[in-house]
Formats: sequence, structure tokens, C-alpha cells
Amino acid sequence: MDAGRRDFILGAAATCAALVLPSRVVARQPPPAAGGPRAHEFVFARLRYDSGDWDYNPKVAANVLNSLVEYTNIPVYSEEVIITADSEELDGFPFLFMTGHKLVRFSEPERERLRHWVEGGGLLFSDDCNHDVAGLFATSFEAEMRRIFPAPETLDKIPSSHPLYRAFFVFAEGPPQTSHELNGWGDDLVHDYLRGVEHAGRLGVIYSNKDYGCEWDYDWRNKRFQRDDNTRFAVNIVSYAMTA
Repeated sequence: MDAGRRDFILGAAATCAALVLPSRVVARQPPPAAGGPRAHEFVFARLRYDSGDWDYNPKVAANVLNSLVEYTNIPVYSEEVIITADSEELDGFPFLFMTGHKLVRFSEPERERLRHWVEGGGLLFSDDCNHDVAGLFATSFEAEMRRIFPAPETLDKIPSSHPLYRAFFVFAEGPPQTSHELNGWGDDLVHDYLRGVEHAGRLGVIYSNKDYGCEWDYDWRNKRFQRDDNTRFAVNIVSYAMTA
């Protein structure tokens, strides 16, 4: 785990009202370009991959960033950043979002870079828009993960007792359901678990068949019309990424 990332210590009150700002900048964050993110800002980075529809759910980033501003005092960069798995700049980002319906296929340089990035403290959140367990995204992504991280425990279920579910808000029963699961197609199942890849005692990959991407893909200004804010779990994922 990169030492700079450990400095993003979160201090939540019982009401989960605020987070403590990082005491130092992230050590591996690259110097910002003109108008780009500053070193201490959280960046919502989306993984671009050539084989599928990586750019689906375009409003997710703005909505999640709004929730970080609303619930925490983590400084955020207001624009989504698009990056490839083989980019030399990848190590500057502690978090990657990945989604789609179609084939997931990485090149060998991308696989090697992703493995190095996870082992260095990065967290990939991959969300299957098909919300099934046997579709093209699911089967091809899982095959890629097992190729990159060849271990028997790769993509094991994440137990509901995992710190991920208490990283900011408390989700005592594990991952919250999505309306797309409840009303959806796919395998007609409500998944009461997420799966993951761990390295050195922390999650480096979180894998979802629950279609959080579609659940979070709305204009953040419409959040006020919802009884329950469904992006709160995204705050947990980011909080975990910045502290674990």
C-alpha cells in the first residue's frame, strides 16, 4: 500500500456527517496539468478498454462526486478522468470505475499494469451492467481477473462483515440492493454479495453483478426526489479506496 494513500484518514462522527481532510497529498499523484486535478483532490477515474462499451452510464461520476461533497469534506476534482489500463499515469489514481455489457479483453501490457497497480494500492470497482452471472461481461471479466490474479481465492465473495460495509455509512447486511436487480432481467436474482480480489490484506478489486452503474446514472440534482440516496454505498467504496 502506497504510504501517501494511508494519509487519507477518515474521521466520521456517529452521524457520519464529515470526514477529516488528508494530512498530506497522495505521494504518487502526478503533477497537475493546467486546469487539471490538484494533488490532494480525489479523482473519479474511469477505465477505458477497447473491447466493450466502457463509456456506458455517463452520469455516474458527477453523481458520486456530488455525494462526496454532500457527505464528506474530501476535496474532489469535478471532472471525470478517462484512463487506459496500460497508461503510464495509472499509478497516480487510487480508484478506477469500470462498467459495461460486452466483452472485456485486456492486452498483456494492460494485464501487467493492472496487476502492478492493484499491488501498489489501487482499487478497481467493476460493475456489470447486465446484472447477471453468465453474460458476456461477467464471464469475460472474471476470466481476465483470474488470468491477472491466478489464485484460488480470486473473486471470492466479500462477507457482510468486511470493513468495506462500514467504511463510512453502515451496511450491516452487505451490499445494498438496486432497483435494476429487483425489476430486472439477467439471471432474475438479487445478489446479496459482491466479490473481490485481495492483496496484502486489502481489496484491490471489487466486482459487482448488481448494476450500480445504472442505479447511479442520473443527474445529481434529481437526488432530492429520492426517499433514500442510493449513492451512499459509492461513498463507502471511495472511503475504503482512500484508507485501506
